[in-house]
Amino acid sequence: MMINSASPDQLRPNARYAFLSGFLGWTFDAFDFFILTYVVAQVARDFHKPISDIALTLAASLVMRPVGALLFGLMADRYGRRLPLMLDIVFYSVMEVFSGLAPNYRVFLILRLLYGIGMGGAWGVGASLAMESVPAKWRGIFSGILQEGYALGNLLAAVAYWTVFPRWGWRPMFFLGVVPALLTIAILWKVEESDAWKATAASKKDWAGYFRILGANWKRFLYLVLLMALMNFLSHGTQDLYPTFLQQQRHFSTRITAIVSVISMLGAITGGILVGLYSDRHGRRRAMVMAEVAALVLIPLWIFTPQVVLIAAGAFLMQFMVQGSWGVIPVHINELSPDRVRGFLPGFAYQVGVLIASGAPYLEALMTRHFSYAQSMGMFAATVLVIGIIVIAAGPEAHRVSFGQDAT
Repeated sequence: MMINSASPDQLRPNARYAFLSGFLGWTFDAFDFFILTYVVAQVARDFHKPISDIALTLAASLVMRPVGALLFGLMADRYGRRLPLMLDIVFYSVMEVFSGLAPNYRVFLILRLLYGIGMGGAWGVGASLAMESVPAKWRGIFSGILQEGYALGNLLAAVAYWTVFPRWGWRPMFFLGVVPALLTIAILWKVEESDAWKATAASKKDWAGYFRILGANWKRFLYLVLLMALMNFLSHGTQDLYPTFLQQQRHFSTRITAIVSVISMLGAITGGILVGLYSDRHGRRRAMVMAEVAALVLIPLWIFTPQVVLIAAGAFLMQFMVQGSWGVIPVHINELSPDRVRGFLPGFAYQVGVLIASGAPYLEALMTRHFSYAQSMGMFAATVLVIGIIVIAAGPEAHRVSFGQDAT
């Protein structure tokens, strides 16, 4: 059975709501995560801990993301994308608020572990809903926009750091995502499940057949895990400690740190959209390889230049390329996944990759005991980019595959 996700005349409103809900769910998930990256030093001071201990709580959230992808991904293939995404948004929003109320480091660490479960469920469910709902010929550009919800979340976190933190401190920053999350849930009420999911509705109770499909695709799963591990090493290695680098090594003020971070995220959003559009016309692998080669060349400008203007330019261009490559990921790994397991397989592979890469901020923090922040982050990024270029170029591609064609 062949399903056309384009259905332009009848499904356009639903596709718009489906895409918007996936985008916003991921945006505010990322916002909640990045809030902490801007206040690592301040949280460490209040809890009387070294910065490396607070960096460990960032890693703790990343470690738990596969658990969320497993739980919410299986729910998404069995019950549809809509309800699991709503439950996930509620869960991670509650954990974020409680994080702002944590009385000590131990409670804070536990809450960041729980928050990671919610963070892990949001991407896979939201991406499958969005990619199954938009027209096939535009999946790349919508993929780029969807993925850059992550960058938009970072940008909004930078704005919160710039405006909220100087007046009220770090704790109220953890309360800010609740209202937008509720708005996302309201939008989800209007969403219908995709035709690609409905096409396999008759077989949803056949768990034995479901796991046979997963078993038959183990090689594809392992490749996706490797790809996502490298992509997460790259993303977290270039972003999570970047505000700390600006504060601790460059001695930038709160205002300058926020401005440079916002500029970098504007580059990320622009790169995600444009590289995603390029992938629609020229293929997923080619677009990603070109972006990562450019990122490799940009490392000196990104991290080693002395002037603020050059640092800002390097931040913009580096995240243009890093998140440009990332912008292709939602469509690329959803196209590589069979219909019946698309709610689970891309998201779980993504989050297992996150688990493997979860130590990136902690490793970089440890490296700074022997090298500068710039040296640590530059060496880390260069290593990951070289390996990533090879893995992407040698991997599979299913450009514009028709969703629903393997329905049973």
